[in-house]
Amino acid sequence: MNLTSCPHESELRNLIEHGQWPVIEPNLRAHMNSCCSCGDLALVAEAFQHARAVTIATARPVSPGILWWRAQLRRRIAAVERIGRPLLGAQLFALAVTLLSGLGFAVFEARHGVAWFTSASWRDWFAQLPQCATQHWQNLFSSLQADPGWIWMVALPASATLALLGGVAVYLATDRQ
Repeated sequence: MNLTSCPHESELRNLIEHGQWPVIEPNLRAHMNSCCSCGDLALVAEAFQHARAVTIATARPVSPGILWWRAQLRRRIAAVERIGRPLLGAQLFALAVTLLSGLGFAVFEARHGVAWFTSASWRDWFAQLPQCATQHWQNLFSSLQADPGWIWMVALPASATLALLGGVAVYLATDRQ
């Protein structure tokens, strides 16, 4: 085993680094065949050059159009996710309002509504329902005219409900596209 390097090894290394390998002078090729150090260096260089050539040949670079399209698609998906977060909040709010309204109605019916059904005169109650409803609406409108502050108690929830339903309709319409 020789620990000293060959004087031609640096020359051979320079040729390999500058891409002039395997086209070399005949006297350097004869030296490489007789020197183990230079022969090993040439063998390793050939292996790396072959591996590089195979890698470049098998690599299929993607066209810029596809890269651009993928970037646009990622940007659109991110935008849809950002838009979807407030919509999810609005849907959860609508669900909570609906559940609370249903719960309030159930509590009201449990306290007041069951009594008419258990009484013996529930058929009379149905018969008097149109008159009671008419009288109820007349009383409501007369109280609204007497005190204009009541109009906000009716108009505000009604307009909020319409806005919420409008938002849901727009969301459902744009979701299908």
